[in-house]
Amino acid sequence: MIWYLIGINLVTFVVYGLDKVLAIKKMRRISEYSLFVLSFFGGSIGALLGMKIFHHKTKKSIFWILNFSFLVMWIIYLSINS
Repeated sequence: MIWYLIGINLVTFVVYGLDKVLAIKKMRRISEYSLFVLSFFGGSIGALLGMKIFHHKTKKSIFWILNFSFLVMWIIYLSINS
């Protein structure tokens, strides 16, 4: 499970960085739905770090709310199943 979480968070972080680059270049973007799905499936730490480091999606409160909610969900899930 730890390797899965490391992997999904790395992927999510990179995807946030890629989406920021695409936004700057005014190219086709990664959908917000895809960003949320990555976070839901365990990439919430990568998403939050990506938001902070790349200054991406920081003004959209839904990203803060959902990413923190998914993080809490995963913490609860891991504490119950460990």
